[in-house]
Amino acid sequence: MEINVSYTSLVALGDSFTEGMSDLLPDGTYRGWADLLAARLAARTPGFRYANLAVRGKLIGQIVEEQVDTAAAMKADVVTLVGGLNDTLRPKCDMGRVRGLLTEAVEKLAPACGQLVLMRSPGRNGPVMERFRPRMEELFAHIDELAARHGALVVDLYGAPVLGDQRMWDVDRLHLTDEGHRRVAEAVWQGLGLPAEDDWRAPLPPAVRAAWASRRVADARFARQHLGPWIVRRLTGRSSGDGRPAKRPELLPYERPAGARAVGRDGDVTGVS
Repeated sequence: MEINVSYTSLVALGDSFTEGMSDLLPDGTYRGWADLLAARLAARTPGFRYANLAVRGKLIGQIVEEQVDTAAAMKADVVTLVGGLNDTLRPKCDMGRVRGLLTEAVEKLAPACGQLVLMRSPGRNGPVMERFRPRMEELFAHIDELAARHGALVVDLYGAPVLGDQRMWDVDRLHLTDEGHRRVAEAVWQGLGLPAEDDWRAPLPPAVRAAWASRRVADARFARQHLGPWIVRRLTGRSSGDGRPAKRPELLPYERPAGARAVGRDGDVTGVS
């Protein structure tokens, strides 16, 4: 339901999903749903401020330690928190600890902002998704409980079949395409009570199944370029986000990054500069 509301600031917390991988800009940086949302909110509100503390590879403990207190101190109108999914993908995952850390984060953030936004994250349909689905659904059930307890908004991306469509996922099979990020931004936008631009749940056209040989080539390329390095990082205790700073560490007036798409009068993206 649309409501008459104005938001003056946004702080986004999390991992690669919120950092914006794999929504690549011409200059080699990542945009992502949070940047898209900020651009649309800024188009409505002069002086709109935005911070994005997310860093790829972060586990929920690192998000709590490195991002939550900083975000709480910013006293933003809207705070988005998406975390814990990286933990569920680890072979050994203490779900009790994950739930406890997520609870700690929500208890700090909810009273410190105007509206806390949580998400039931999407996953790419396939065997990996099926393997980890029980942990994911346990995480989402806890998110629902926390939201009910603390007045947070839950954006249910997991419940939208289109976001499980393999065509919404980049070649690394871990991160959404630019169209996936655009739909997430629209989902949060509508969840905040703002006028819909389109139906973010709308299904894609019927898929044309690739030939067997093409699928095997794609599988081999994925294993070599993405799965292998991911396994090596797990075995060596390293993360893709080690030493990497947040993309927007301060809550400052929003400025469109060089190479990003412009925003039209209604908040829609219109082209590449």
